[in-house]
Amino acid sequence: LPSVPAVEALQHADVADLLPVPAAESDKYRRGVVGVVAGSGRYPGAAVLAVAGALRGGAGAVRYVGPGGDAVIARFPETLVSDGSPDKAGRVQAWVVGPGLGEGPGVAEVLASDVPVLVDADGLRGLDPDAVRARPAATLLTPHAGEAAALLGVPRERVEAERLASVRELAARFGATVLLKGSTTLIADAEGPVRVNSTGTPWLATAGSGDVLSGLAGSLLATGLPARDAASAAAYLHGLAGRHAAQGAPTSAYAVAEALPTAWRDITETSAER
Repeated sequence: LPSVPAVEALQHADVADLLPVPAAESDKYRRGVVGVVAGSGRYPGAAVLAVAGALRGGAGAVRYVGPGGDAVIARFPETLVSDGSPDKAGRVQAWVVGPGLGEGPGVAEVLASDVPVLVDADGLRGLDPDAVRARPAATLLTPHAGEAAALLGVPRERVEAERLASVRELAARFGATVLLKGSTTLIADAEGPVRVNSTGTPWLATAGSGDVLSGLAGSLLATGLPARDAASAAAYLHGLAGRHAAQGAPTSAYAVAEALPTAWRDITETSAER
């Protein structure tokens, strides 16, 4: 039998096969609804950027829960905004929790849900592995090296020096899919090869870029993609959008979000031509 590779990398055609395509009978609910719990009085922009990614990730609707509702509605009037708790916001097919949340509530309620959940940024602080392992649905964690180090209880330098081992260890400890952000993004779950993302640009190292990625990946989760595929497709799209937005010059997280449809078409049209 052929040996299973330790790592693998998706290409345009692989990602094109994963991206959701609405059918003739689709409506906004059948396409999936993603809930976003993000932002705070100090960081309302994180809510806007996470919603920006979510609106461009294939789901039919985005529900936003949190104190950044005014900022979100001002930029994206199509968002379904609630200022209550996540469990009162209405049905969703996946949740994103954490970007810019500070000490705000919402993480426990989201983790108690029975749908896939993406946990990022402030949502990762003090995350209990047992609570994640007990969830009935998939959990996707999206730490950077510092957050991964805190979750593992090791120095950041160790995670940066041993990224492959660290992402595997996190996936095993939490029983979750883990997307470890960085100059080379890695995606791992309990079994199978680690996926290495092949797109991106150093210009993506900019404030808010990870918030866009979280919204995007959460939206793909809401369309029904397994966590490993949602994370892989999101990282690929996000990296490609970063290239389109930057074109060799500084860019911003919002510009990356705006470039996501271009990246999506790049992937699907290139693959259709083959």
